[in-house]
Amino acid sequence: MASKRKAIPEARAALDAFKYEVANEIGVPLKKGYNGDLTSYQNGSVGGYMVKKMIEAQERHMAGQKNS
Repeated sequence: MASKRKAIPEARAALDAFKYEVANEIGVPLKKGYNGDLTSYQNGSVGGYMVKKMIEAQERHMAGQKNS
């Protein structure tokens, strides 16, 4: 079973802010607190787009590094 513990607990606030930023960007009415009125598709879209943006950022970061 997967652990719910964060790899870097200090990142929690930044990830939460990122989640709301992404939801706003793609038009999902995510709000703090209860979001049971959202569909699984809407919630999945937020998570999927977050992953896409994180991968793009990492690729840009890696492309900017020179091999040692």
